[in-house]
Amino acid sequence: MTLKDVKTGQTVTVQKITGEGAVKRRIMDMGITKGTEIFVRKVAPLGDPVEVTVRGYELSVRKADAEMVEVK
Repeated sequence: MTLKDVKTGQTVTVQKITGEGAVKRRIMDMGITKGTEIFVRKVAPLGDPVEVTVRGYELSVRKADAEMVEVK
């Protein structure tokens, strides 16, 4: 399951970040790393972006980037 598939109000834990190069680095720079808990606050009306809480701050993540974050 990826971050893109998580429903509003759920809390998940990051298992793995797929992708390569600059995109993977950008995701990790935002604080999304293995073992981090992510709470999905809300999803935009058209489904993109997804607003999440990571490490105590709010973050908007595009669907394409959320698809690279495997969660459990």
